[in-house]
Amino acid sequence: MNTMLAARLHEPGGKLHLDNVPMPVAGAGDVVVQVEACNIVPNLANVLSADWAAMMKYLPLPKLPAIFGLDIAGVVHAVGQHVHAIKPGERVYVNPARGCGSCRFCRAGELLNCESFIYQGYFGRGPLSQAVFDRYPTGGLAQYSLAPADALVKLPNTITFEEASRFGYLGTGYGALKKSGLKPAGSVLINGVTGTLGVGTVLLALAMGAARILGVARNETLLARVKALAPGRIETLSTQSDNSVEAWAKSKTDGEGVDAVIDALPPRAPASAQLDAMQALRMGGTWVDVGGVADDLVLPNYWMKSRNVTLTAGRWFTPDDGREMAEMARGGTLDLSVFEHRRYRLADVNDAVAALKAGAATDAGGFTNFVVIP
Repeated sequence: MNTMLAARLHEPGGKLHLDNVPMPVAGAGDVVVQVEACNIVPNLANVLSADWAAMMKYLPLPKLPAIFGLDIAGVVHAVGQHVHAIKPGERVYVNPARGCGSCRFCRAGELLNCESFIYQGYFGRGPLSQAVFDRYPTGGLAQYSLAPADALVKLPNTITFEEASRFGYLGTGYGALKKSGLKPAGSVLINGVTGTLGVGTVLLALAMGAARILGVARNETLLARVKALAPGRIETLSTQSDNSVEAWAKSKTDGEGVDAVIDALPPRAPASAQLDAMQALRMGGTWVDVGGVADDLVLPNYWMKSRNVTLTAGRWFTPDDGREMAEMARGGTLDLSVFEHRRYRLADVNDAVAALKAGAATDAGGFTNFVVIP
């Protein structure tokens, strides 16, 4: 039996161990991908912690020992007998969204609503997720990974593997922008703009033609870097200032407010920060929450009705959204060159997790890409 190296978690809160495990074998509709880069998302340190099960009871992990690693970019190594449109040797990003394949949502192409949904190499969304983990057990912290063929996004040669491994957070922001109905020449406020999700959402808003992009966060140094991406289209506000988000946003939009607010705040941010940004919406605007704020949000019911606003949430993105992003990057409207890649060997993956746990992603902002190169 062929084997590969994989970094596996054996106990909650423990270190990842480098183990020899069997290589995955492609089923009829599957592919095996040789991993060239795997993004280490900021939240992975929380997922691997001993506290995760207590904090996030509704987000189950796979059975241990398990191979984690969410965002994979690599080269197709082998394909199943029923896979015809994908060939060995092709460069791909692997969308980790998985459903059961047989419920009414999966049959309708809405796998994000599947009760068994998982992020392969990360966590599930409900008590039925383990069966899907059992079918696709290999995350990206390994030399090879197994995926269904319809999860792949083909990559042009203009996108590096490190850049493609950032597609998860990029796609989450892209899905939120599409859900908001943002149009070219429209305006959007991105709350938590300097983080991993926030910076990616800015890049997609620019690629989609948004004329006015307002960014709110704390760190003024990182805010200056965000504004420098497109000084004529981006304005920023530090929450450390005395300005209210609502008054500032309206001053930048002819008194109306923005068409959309995308909330990309991290888990420990207060719900009050969400409400502050929400007030920046124009009449009939849309607020989309794709961040991780854990506090309960008490909604201003009468304000919502009187302003005719839409409040919604989103999670992740489809492989076709990934294809659209790849095409935007190929055509030059989506600029991925802004990322600074902090590379780690698979053997050093615990150093990457420790750096994230120590706040390295927060200090560096969303411009830094933590990536493991197996």
